[in-house]
Amino acid sequence: MSRRVVVTGMGAITPIGLSVEKFWEGIQEGRTGFGPITKFDTEGYKCKLAAEVKGFDAKQYMDPRAARRMEAFCQYAVAAAKEAIEDAGLNMEKEDPFRVGTSVGSGIGSLQTLEREHSKLLEKGPGRINPLMVPLMISNMAAGNVSIQFGLKGKSIDVVTACATGTNSIGEAFRSIQYGEAEVMVAGGTESSITPMGVAGFTALTALSTSEDPKRCSIPFDKERSGFVMGEGAGIVVLEELEHAKARGAKIYAELVGYGCTSDAFHITSPAEDGSGAAKAMEYAMADAGVAKEEVTYVNAHGTATHHNDLFETRALHLCFGEHAKNLKINSTKSMVGHLLGAAGAVEMIACVKELQEGFLHATVGYQVPDEECDLDYCKEPVREEIRYALTNSLGFGGHNASLLLKRWEE
Repeated sequence: MSRRVVVTGMGAITPIGLSVEKFWEGIQEGRTGFGPITKFDTEGYKCKLAAEVKGFDAKQYMDPRAARRMEAFCQYAVAAAKEAIEDAGLNMEKEDPFRVGTSVGSGIGSLQTLEREHSKLLEKGPGRINPLMVPLMISNMAAGNVSIQFGLKGKSIDVVTACATGTNSIGEAFRSIQYGEAEVMVAGGTESSITPMGVAGFTALTALSTSEDPKRCSIPFDKERSGFVMGEGAGIVVLEELEHAKARGAKIYAELVGYGCTSDAFHITSPAEDGSGAAKAMEYAMADAGVAKEEVTYVNAHGTATHHNDLFETRALHLCFGEHAKNLKINSTKSMVGHLLGAAGAVEMIACVKELQEGFLHATVGYQVPDEECDLDYCKEPVREEIRYALTNSLGFGGHNASLLLKRWEE
């Protein structure tokens, strides 16, 4: 019998709030985080809008000297981990540190470092490169810095699967506890790629919305959708073996009961057109939990607002759930916070935990014009509904599909 895994702490840095409480308030209000890019001059760029993190001061979360040795993606991860660990009431002095692990991923790492140091290389030569360039830039440093800051000496990994990073990171942490490699895992994803190179690169792929209307830029499943809006931030959860959580009197938010992942093996950026890869990941997550498809009534979709993703994800839901698909409530958190890339799945899982707890399914904000081919219930309005299970999907470039199944906490 594999060990049961529960969620005992959560932390979030998002474009609509710098804590889980503020993020959830924004979600309930249907607040969006979209606005003109302020991090660089967008003159000459087709894409003008992003969902930036606002008012973040790293010194409020960590020692200023430590903060200076981290780029934003690491700072966000450490800040969200601090909130999650405190929320979980986890006292590392009472834990065996080698049984507390870290699984924090970033899809890209620090483009800021790369851009800055590349300019320096061209202008001043190789002797002027920052000695910390590599540790500032590489994507595993979010996990590295979280483990260092909080003394987590157990298994420490950085799962990088593009837009599925956060979901896979949490899924692999779940497996690590199930398998007995750890009692506690601090898990999630982080990203900060609203940079000239990041925006130019995704624009060249024609993945980003070029809309300049904050109300009509990130509109998943809407017929007028035109691409995703780049977001940034971090989502971190504390996962814990059930008996370990009970023994220390931890409050339990939800139970993580299933994880499935597959590969489309199809195309570097487009999902499989029939949705078969994503459908199989969902099937695997439900089979892992021993839950019948009819028991699942809510799906937090990957829902990026690109034409291909939303169409093929809808096909995947039909393929996986059959006739029951029309009974599902489906929403996309990206309609409010944009696409947080490597952090998306983690922040969306936090939204699912809150929805399970409060019986409130948020709207897919901005969804107005139905698409004949996207023919399911995408929560045009928020819904008050008690749900027992929440299935959350992430689909990444490279064909990575990952799904997590959460269950409302019951003894």
